[in-house]
Amino acid sequence: MARHGKKYLAALEKVDQDRLYTPQEAIELLKSIAFANFDETVEVHCRLNIDPRHSEQQVRSTVLLPHGLGKEVRILAFVEGEAVQIAKDAGVDIIGDDEIIAKIEKEGWVDFDAAIAIPSMMRKIGRLGKVLGRRGLMPSPKSGTVVQPEDLAQAVQEARAGRVAYRNDKTGNVHVPIGRVSFDAKKLEENMAAFMESLRVSRPSAVKGAFVKRCVVTSTMAPGIQVDPNLALNMAVVAE
Repeated sequence: MARHGKKYLAALEKVDQDRLYTPQEAIELLKSIAFANFDETVEVHCRLNIDPRHSEQQVRSTVLLPHGLGKEVRILAFVEGEAVQIAKDAGVDIIGDDEIIAKIEKEGWVDFDAAIAIPSMMRKIGRLGKVLGRRGLMPSPKSGTVVQPEDLAQAVQEARAGRVAYRNDKTGNVHVPIGRVSFDAKKLEENMAAFMESLRVSRPSAVKGAFVKRCVVTSTMAPGIQVDPNLALNMAVVAE
């Protein structure tokens, strides 16, 4: 069993483990108990009522957080030909050429936060799925990260603005960052609302009953705070 320090235990005492908080209450409480000496990332973790063994119950999508993630986003673009200059003009940080592809495949190098590709490069990067897939970095048409050269600039702009890709893991959970502890509570609420709306829309048709079984708001170092799943899924209705 993991041992926790005094600051964590003190924060844990302020969280009612038997209570389902509203999203607003959970975010306010989380901000008040954060104790790390750095700006922690705030995350939402959802346990979904899916069977991840079945392809028709997979959950995978992207969401554009209205207030971003509060950090610099390093973008890699897998491009070739004329698209290389287009990507450079759009402000990408790394051009995913043959050398970079080999570095990812052989060394597991993933020193970037988002990856975009043009369709013609997919034949080259398909073998990178084992490295990039488990980190949520593999470009995919479903996530809007495989685009035509003329759409590169918009894709890069959205990635910088806080576009986050997510997918369920093998246990049926989804984990998404929604900002930093230093964000105003309202901004965190609106980022969470955007994610929950995206998640609601991504519900597989094969799912019966409640889609989200459990929802937790937490940060890098703080204990998790349970949120009422129904209230979380309906945040987007009232968020502006």
